[in-house]
Amino acid sequence: MKRYFFTIFTCTFFCLLCLSLVSCKDEQKPVKPIVITFKKEGELTIRKASNDSIIKAIDIEIADNDYETQTGMMYRDSMEENQGMLFVFPNEQYHAFYMKNTKIPLDIVFINSNKTIVNIHKNARPYDESPLPSSAPIQYVLEVNAGLSDTWGLEAGDRVEFSYQ
Repeated sequence: MKRYFFTIFTCTFFCLLCLSLVSCKDEQKPVKPIVITFKKEGELTIRKASNDSIIKAIDIEIADNDYETQTGMMYRDSMEENQGMLFVFPNEQYHAFYMKNTKIPLDIVFINSNKTIVNIHKNARPYDESPLPSSAPIQYVLEVNAGLSDTWGLEAGDRVEFSYQ
């Protein structure tokens, strides 16, 4: 009987030792964070509606498939002032955006199929999951750093032009 308990004790001790060694080994692996960087895919120019003058020209990254439009600016640490993300939808309809997993505050510019700014949600808060809707059907959305729409003097009615690969 003593031999039986000794065998069970030895097997249990050996199993626990093996598990603790495996656990320790896993804890020693360094975790490398993924850094998402801006990828220039085109250029966008914003023009004043009243006199057709150029307000600003920026480099854009394009989000035009389901994965890209759902991910957007999520998990990014920063964006330069001369950069933005342009969301391109297949047709014009109402859309709403939110800031889930988005680390930086943004201005969200809603643009219709005629490339005219419909409305702007200014200073969208990081990580806020509240919907930020377009006020009319739109086909494009431009995201830029918060405050830039005021700095540039953007208004509903201003127009955009863009080209991308």
